[in-house]
Amino acid sequence: MALVAEKAKGEGPAIGIDLGTTYSCVGVWQHDRVEIIANDQGNRTTPSYVAFTDTRRLIGDAAKNQAVMNPINTVFDAKRLIGRRFSDSCVRSDMKLWPFKVISGDNNKPMIVVKYKNETKQLAPEEISSMVLYKMREIAEVYLGSVVKNAVVTVPAYFNDSQRLATKDAGLIAGMNVMRIINEPTAAAIAYGLDKKVSSTGGKHVLIFDLGGGTFDVSILKIEDEIFEVKATAGDTHLGGEDFDNRMVNHFVQEFEKKHKKDISKNPKALRRLRTSCERAKRTLSSTTETTIEIDSIFEGKDFFSKITRAKFEELNMDLFLKCMESVENCMRDAKIDNSIIHDIVLVGGSTRIPKLQQLLQDFFNGKELCKNINPDEAVAYGAAVQAAVLSGGVEKVQDLLLLDVTPLSLGVWRYTGKTTVMIPRNTTIPTKKEKVFTTIMQNQYGIIIDVVEGERIMARDNKLLGGLVLSGLPFSPKGVPSISVCFEIDANGILVISAEEILLTGRKKKITINDYKNRLHSWEIEKMVKEAEKYKAEDEENKKKEEAKVLFELYAYGLRDSVSDLALNEANKKTIVDAVKKALLWLNANQLVECSKYEDERAKLESLCNPIIAKAKMRQTAGSKSQACSKVGR
Repeated sequence: MALVAEKAKGEGPAIGIDLGTTYSCVGVWQHDRVEIIANDQGNRTTPSYVAFTDTRRLIGDAAKNQAVMNPINTVFDAKRLIGRRFSDSCVRSDMKLWPFKVISGDNNKPMIVVKYKNETKQLAPEEISSMVLYKMREIAEVYLGSVVKNAVVTVPAYFNDSQRLATKDAGLIAGMNVMRIINEPTAAAIAYGLDKKVSSTGGKHVLIFDLGGGTFDVSILKIEDEIFEVKATAGDTHLGGEDFDNRMVNHFVQEFEKKHKKDISKNPKALRRLRTSCERAKRTLSSTTETTIEIDSIFEGKDFFSKITRAKFEELNMDLFLKCMESVENCMRDAKIDNSIIHDIVLVGGSTRIPKLQQLLQDFFNGKELCKNINPDEAVAYGAAVQAAVLSGGVEKVQDLLLLDVTPLSLGVWRYTGKTTVMIPRNTTIPTKKEKVFTTIMQNQYGIIIDVVEGERIMARDNKLLGGLVLSGLPFSPKGVPSISVCFEIDANGILVISAEEILLTGRKKKITINDYKNRLHSWEIEKMVKEAEKYKAEDEENKKKEEAKVLFELYAYGLRDSVSDLALNEANKKTIVDAVKKALLWLNANQLVECSKYEDERAKLESLCNPIIAKAKMRQTAGSKSQACSKVGR
């Protein structure tokens, strides 16, 4: 069951939570500014870890601190599982690196297996995330001295409906009302915008480069007065600092095997210790050019010592860094602006501290200085806290703030022709509502099927089928008579609702929410689809030309057949044209997927056969008309 987002005026303080893959953060609006709240360890960010022991459950720092001793019952990266299917390729690849066990549950849902109080338990990713959210709520309640019920929670811009709804469900399990789901780069832009007090004429275009522990987003926003309008967004919900750690871990696993002829990849404790050291080394390499990995008795009594340079780290991860830059290029192209229009480049997320990434980004923007004056670890929670204050009301300083986000991919209807009719184009500002009227294509059609697709391809089969609805009980009537109004509505949380209503005769109506994750597009598929849309653009253009050539051939053939009776043709010529048209139409029906040139060739053959006969017939008609006119004049 998913929460319904609603305002929460007069219900106490509302908090903003950055629910991160590796670390989470919570903030609240107090005394006309945002306070980022420290946890019981005095840290302003809390590890998104949950551990289970024989006696208790641990969350946050306590869970991470005992991970080496209890790796198979210490769960992290729940955000990488939430709203996904067990069969997803990214889930399968991540499972090889996790010490805890993940199995397939009902409906292909990934379930995390842990041992708690000597009992084996299966937990959904939403449950693990709810535990982290509960910890953040608890941190806020201790600070505020009151119960907290309402929160704004952030998600990556490329999270789909399933992942957004699953995140809201996690909030429900944690005992909170999630008033709004907002995108992480947009929340970061709020932190930047309020800090800068942007009010200049024309506003500013800001690029938010958000690279965290497990997700990556890049967004371009226009900020003017207190209006935050997203122009375009791109990214990957399966790319982040943990992937950089994984590359280092794999590198050192191979090095250990080469040195000692032993494979440590199957030993959870050894891998956990190595991963912790690699994460520490990665952070160190952001400020130095070389560091060491030293682990005593890592496996079967063997010590491990090795050095790694910043250059080697960059070599191991260069393809991932370049992948980030591809998303920046795509976002700039979608926003239809060039580098000179970008006023500021704002870095968000701990992974943006990597020097090579900063260099690549700076080079892309011709040496422009990067904006580092907002805390990359806290900016998202800051923006979420501001949005929470807006929704809870009573905060005059930010009550006029307007947040305009966008939908990452086009949404449309699968037509009977096989093509996609786009209802909501990509990068449309949300919330939004679009309606179009459709009708039946058959006599006495009892119902109509509305299949919903997501993607940028012309042919519906090349896009992702999200689901659909059937509107039945239509009155028996001629084709084209019933009028079915189809409405696509995306709310402020990015959740899609489809409705269909017969508006002319019966008023019958049906409504669904696209929230079944089995039918939803996943983040890795979204990224792949955007790239494929570019790759197959030429193919789509060719399909368009092919369709036009086929239609022109068909129209010519039918027009020829209909004009035979109007021409002064003898029976032999009439039969020649009728037979040729019949043969052409039979060929068309049997060849629906041939190349454009084939349609053009067949049409040329038909024209070369029929046009001379028609031309002679028209000449005879013209000559006959002139003869008749002359005889009338003579008389």
